[in-house]
Amino acid sequence: MTDLRELEATIERAWDSPTEAAEASAAVEETIALLGDGAVRCAEKVGDSWVTREWAKKAILLYFRFRGLKPDVAGPFEYYDKVPLKRDYETVGVRVVPPAVARHGCFLGEGVVLMPSYVNIGSWVGPRTMVDTWATVGSCAQIGADVHLSGGVGIGGVLEPPQATPVIVEDGAFIGSRCIVVEGAIIGEQAVLGANVVITASTPIIDVTGIAAVEYRGQVPPRSVVVPGVREKEFPAGTYGLPAALIIGRRTEATDLKTSLNDALRTHAVAV
Repeated sequence: MTDLRELEATIERAWDSPTEAAEASAAVEETIALLGDGAVRCAEKVGDSWVTREWAKKAILLYFRFRGLKPDVAGPFEYYDKVPLKRDYETVGVRVVPPAVARHGCFLGEGVVLMPSYVNIGSWVGPRTMVDTWATVGSCAQIGADVHLSGGVGIGGVLEPPQATPVIVEDGAFIGSRCIVVEGAIIGEQAVLGANVVITASTPIIDVTGIAAVEYRGQVPPRSVVVPGVREKEFPAGTYGLPAALIIGRRTEATDLKTSLNDALRTHAVAV
């Protein structure tokens, strides 16, 4: 059994002292393999908070440092990169539709479906999640179980700095077409983002369901139903609308996630 504390200590020494980086290559390779198996994650929920595993992200950066470019062939496709492609999908029960790409060092849970899409190193995609056509999952992003990333969704990668929290999409969330989620934003469990919603660390996320607006930044509360919006701001040249995200309702705490999702989309007429 791998001693993760010893592995972490080796990675930290190599990070702090470049002269030791080459000697730590075996530890780096082992860490990348553990990320790919799901035994290590770049971020993990502890209680109610997400904790970033800095040493795992450092291992990825060290991996880039000591590896050279090599050709990789998958059927009619040829690649030339430092990171090999992930393999053995049948063994882990993952469906991959050509020309989807997942890099070595990402984790894909059982029942994941990858339409033509891209999943980067260090990311974690939970069981039964759908990554739809031309969706991208950036490095170290953490995508929960039973999530749907619709066509063209962009989940940003946050690899550097190592201490930065990656993008988090929690269990059961539905991310509509062409949504963008970046800069370590957290999408809570069973939240629904309508088409074209953009969530960054600074995007105003405004709950307009009550008498008074409630504003969030960088985090969409669980079961929220969110659509694109604007908020007016005065400038010397006049008044202009800046992008915002509006919480217009809540998804029910139904046991059947599909029923709950369909009800939310129908009730709030959310485009997906």
